[in-house]
Amino acid sequence: MLYDVVAAEARPGFKVWVRFENGVEGEADLSDLAGRGVFERWTDNPAEFAEVSVDPESGTVTWPGGLDVAPDRLYSEVVRTTGEVGANAKR
Repeated sequence: MLYDVVAAEARPGFKVWVRFENGVEGEADLSDLAGRGVFERWTDNPAEFAEVSVDPESGTVTWPGGLDVAPDRLYSEVVRTTGEVGANAKR
């Protein structure tokens, strides 16, 4: 089941904290993307990573220039690292 992202915040080391509409929240490590393909921009200009936002229409985490990361990737990483799902999520 796919949940929309409702809040996001950049963290050091190309990590992003996210909260999903069902209350699940935690950090996702995006360092494997930094420096690769279109995400090379983050290593060229690390301040750009800090400009993370949430597109309220798509529920996706976005950055300037049209960069985005699919919510399902973020959700699976957060659930894997926190073990929190749905009603069990820390709010």
